[in-house]
Amino acid sequence: MRMSKIRVSNVHRSARIAVALASLFSIAIPGLASAAPKPPAHAVVGQKAPDFALKDTEGKEHRLSDYLAQGKTVVLEWFNPDCPFVRRHHEKEKTMQRLEAAHRESGIVWLAINSGAPGKQGAGLERNKQAKSEYGIAYPILLDESGEVGRSYGAKTTPHMFVIPKDGILVYAGGIDDDPRGSKPDRSNYLALALLSCAKGQPIANSKTEPYGCSVKYGGAAAQ
Repeated sequence: MRMSKIRVSNVHRSARIAVALASLFSIAIPGLASAAPKPPAHAVVGQKAPDFALKDTEGKEHRLSDYLAQGKTVVLEWFNPDCPFVRRHHEKEKTMQRLEAAHRESGIVWLAINSGAPGKQGAGLERNKQAKSEYGIAYPILLDESGEVGRSYGAKTTPHMFVIPKDGILVYAGGIDDDPRGSKPDRSNYLALALLSCAKGQPIANSKTEPYGCSVKYGGAAAQ
């Protein structure tokens, strides 16, 4: 009789342990799921570039996915007409204009984006209309006053450059070149090299470089 009671007691103990383990796992499994890696806060080289639609200074809408569907490679240039670094590359050295013109016939689409909030340096429709004429810019300047597109790309500086081929994968993000001071006679133009590699279907040697320039004049918190 005593042996029977012991067996029953052991069965009950085993049952309690099983229930406890089941309860433990029912709590732990959701916890593990919540610890899964979060998607990146902004665009990442090697991953799909965020789509966007923005209007230019003439009121025309430009959508990234439309250009990609046409088989275009898209260059994005973060822009602020009153930033000294932008002025150097547009007004003094014509870096952007010369590079855009050199690749225009190959079907590359170049878009400048101004993510400056209203009232910030270089922001606003009229200032950017004026700058387009003043600097002789042949390509569109898009206005992103909310900063949503700039933050989605993690754009930090003006200029900050991005290259997106027709498959929509971001292949380059960084500076225009390796010469923040504008004093190197033998500077390396990272963007030109990236576009050359894209045209040849080759991997980009320096797909991520450090951008330099003025901070993007977002409203509120800046992009991380």
